Amino acid sequence: MNKIFKLFTLLATVAIMFTSCSPDEFSLGDKDVKTEDLVEGIAYKIEHDATNPNIIYLTSLMGSEYTPLWNHPQGRSQEKKVTLKIPFAGTYDVQFGVETRGGVVYGQKTTFKVDNMYAGFISNELWTLISGGAGKEKTWYLDLDANGVSRFFKGPLYFYGTDDSWTTVTDGQKVEGDSWNWSPDYKGNTWLMNAADFGSMTFSLKGSASITVNHKTIANRGTETGNYMLNTDNHTLTVQDAAILHDSNRDGVVINWGDIKIMSLTENTMQLAVLRDPALSGEGACLLVYNFISKDYFDSWVPGEVVEPEPTLPSGWQTDISQTVNKSVKWVLSSDTPFNWANLDGSLMNTGWTSADKYDSWTGFNAAAASNYADFSLTLNSDDKTATYVAPDGTLTSGTYTLDEKGTYTFNGFKPSFVICNGSITLSTTDANQWRITKIEKDAAGNVSGMWVGKRDAVKPEYMVYHLIPQAGGAEVDPLKAWKKALVGKTFKPDTNQFVDWINFDLSGGWTSASTFGTDFTSNGWIWNEKTSIIAKSASIKFELAGSDIKAILTQDVYDADGNLTTAGYSVTGKVTINPDVPSMTFEFPLVNYTGSAGAWLNTSNAKGAYYTTPLGANEWLFISHGGSSLSTIDTGGFWLGAISNATAAGDTKNEILGFHYVLAN
Repeated sequence: MNKIFKLFTLLATVAIMFTSCSPDEFSLGDKDVKTEDLVEGIAYKIEHDATNPNIIYLTSLMGSEYTPLWNHPQGRSQEKKVTLKIPFAGTYDVQFGVETRGGVVYGQKTTFKVDNMYAGFISNELWTLISGGAGKEKTWYLDLDANGVSRFFKGPLYFYGTDDSWTTVTDGQKVEGDSWNWSPDYKGNTWLMNAADFGSMTFSLKGSASITVNHKTIANRGTETGNYMLNTDNHTLTVQDAAILHDSNRDGVVINWGDIKIMSLTENTMQLAVLRDPALSGEGACLLVYNFISKDYFDSWVPGEVVEPEPTLPSGWQTDISQTVNKSVKWVLSSDTPFNWANLDGSLMNTGWTSADKYDSWTGFNAAAASNYADFSLTLNSDDKTATYVAPDGTLTSGTYTLDEKGTYTFNGFKPSFVICNGSITLSTTDANQWRITKIEKDAAGNVSGMWVGKRDAVKPEYMVYHLIPQAGGAEVDPLKAWKKALVGKTFKPDTNQFVDWINFDLSGGWTSASTFGTDFTSNGWIWNEKTSIIAKSASIKFELAGSDIKAILTQDVYDADGNLTTAGYSVTGKVTINPDVPSMTFEFPLVNYTGSAGAWLNTSNAKGAYYTTPLGANEWLFISHGGSSLSTIDTGGFWLGAISNATAAGDTKNEILGFHYVLAN
């Protein structure tokens, strides 16, 4: 027994020795952490750099089981050690906290002092752009005046996802997570805020970094004066004792108006983002991005002619919609997607309305509602410009029509008008009895499969649009015959110039071009580097006929995760199943694997395909009509295969297709 007691005594002594040998880490163990525990020198320490005292290190001394939480002059951080670069003399606050099992606990604020200015920390271009430079000041206005005019941006306020930042807005890079944006024009969305003289916001570098904000529309704020600090590495702005210029509508929906992301900043324009709090706003969390212009830009701006955007219709659209054999085309209203609203460029506003069950409940539209207009038709004869209108109740009226070079129909002798659903959603024409074609849809073979026609709103810059589907006209085409003619006997390769693009579910959008990638391995380094290009150049898909079926042969060099070549000329063969109604192509194998490159994360199958409007199976790829491509233009334009990269039905914030471009190999 005595030996056992001595052994426990020895072990306890050793444990105490090891604990006492770790003076830089303080652990409270299972004890509840209280505010009074989180004090400087015990829970954390503040140190100045030995060679440059304007560099300050904040270090947590808590155990690894505690997540440190810092509120400091340059924002908020959760790292164990934080490095601050403070350019100006002054006394600064620090507040330290930790996450515990019982919640977040903060200690009392403490301070540190910086004795001298260090100009090296304000040499970054961002300091000059926001303030004019050392010894100067610069005034900014919200980009909306009392007359409702926005001089540079479409409006004073945009909305972005919580993971958006300088990276996505200025650098144009894609990021995972909550990344999206809505950039409303003020003219069509005056509900955003009342037009007013909002005041001004002046950033100064005269001796210190100070800010003065004159809130003319928020009486309880008035004129606020405070300090600001830039984090040029993270593109963030911290403001103390003042709030950035904003509208009164949202004054109470942001917890910290001084915790700011810089989304973009130039000589004349600036976009600053704050977080909308869901509890305060009753809406989801998002970034409220306020758009500013400099005083110099405001003063020198001269109104120019405003050119409204217009729908862009494909080349040869007049022939497409009039047919070539049968000049009479019968149009009916889509039973799945009969109506929507569109911007002036023809892009649909409600991109999620992709089927009857996806419409918002307030519209009253569902699959059953399609019976309300099942007997409607409009038959147009392009040979003699006659028209036959059959109303949903069976009433038949004849007349004539004209179609101008911009795609505007003008009807004579009849006026289409009836309720689609909900008693208030109606199909009708403008007061001048007109529709404008806003979009033409084609199937994989290049035949017109639908068109959207729009009624221009008398006030707002938008159209209410209707989705018409052709029911007759032209010689019947065997879709599989067209596919075989376009694909069989040909070899296609990934396009190394326009490698990929991101497209909405309605096939609108896209930001890449024929010169986006190529030999530029820096601009889009998150997806395209030299190894991505090497793999793409090694890859090809060859289509051959196997009896009545189509088979494909995929060839590529395969690399491991470290970029080492493992298999040169890897090849796999399998059947390709065509579904012309989607349209889609289902392979018996995954497509090109970009492991070992910046594009290693790219889809090789279609994992989220089940969440598309028409669920897709394993290895089923959408055959996308993008940039005018179709089976009929495949030799010159190639084709796009799309995987579902985001889907609201899967819990994502948007619907998005990742398209891969293949072109004919020489």
